[in-house]
Amino acid sequence: MLPYPDIDPVAFSLGPAQVHWYGLTYLAGLAFAWWLGVRRSARPDVPLQREHIDDLIFFSALGVVLGGRIGYAIFYGGDRLLENPLWLLQVWQGGMSFHGGLLGVIIAMFWFARSRELAVGSVLDLAALLTPMGLALGRLGNFIGQELWGRPADVPWAMVFPNDPLQLARHPSQLYQFALEGLLLFFVMLWFTARPRPTWAASGVFCVGYGCLRFFAEFFREPDIHIGFQAFGWLTRGQLLCLPMLVLGLFLLWWAYRHPVEAGKELR
Repeated sequence: MLPYPDIDPVAFSLGPAQVHWYGLTYLAGLAFAWWLGVRRSARPDVPLQREHIDDLIFFSALGVVLGGRIGYAIFYGGDRLLENPLWLLQVWQGGMSFHGGLLGVIIAMFWFARSRELAVGSVLDLAALLTPMGLALGRLGNFIGQELWGRPADVPWAMVFPNDPLQLARHPSQLYQFALEGLLLFFVMLWFTARPRPTWAASGVFCVGYGCLRFFAEFFREPDIHIGFQAFGWLTRGQLLCLPMLVLGLFLLWWAYRHPVEAGKELR
């Protein structure tokens, strides 16, 4: 086994307020997205201008936070939400869903694009490139916070998380997701968008890429204890939520190359 690097989840304190590493990873992801968005806005095939990037990041942050929390409440805490609707506001108890955050960002990008008279497809294609590095940093936050750990394992790199009540050697699945749906997906998106592509194609690659990589990573991640497996003795809630992403991504790729439109030229 590898020893778990027991890192204090609290990065530092400001009086009674505690700043957690998980929150800092969110900020770092948004900062990286802003930096890369500014660089990409200088390309002639990207219809967004430099002045649009600040607002795009702000709208994205709203979509991630609101969508992530509401999505978690609906996808993973439905019974709890029905028992106590105010639980939705108790964010200090944790609980964020990627798929909810994705829906939140999509809605936010539609709102942003319409309010700035920008092409929705081009905005979402840029957002698809800016997202994976934030996902990677978020998974590091999960690892430091000792949450969403993996299934029991006997591999040489298995770890015992100090907060695990069972004290079992487990897959460090947060690091698998950091590497797969974070770094690997980022470099795939960076390569794919290195030259101009039809509108909606980058969004399709992101949906297919994330859907496949998350589906695979879920085989090493411990299912939520209050949900367990959904079907066949192995299908998890996370895998189930990835299936619509795969369908959507394949449709977007089919549409993009069946009806190729130059970036920024589609109907607003």
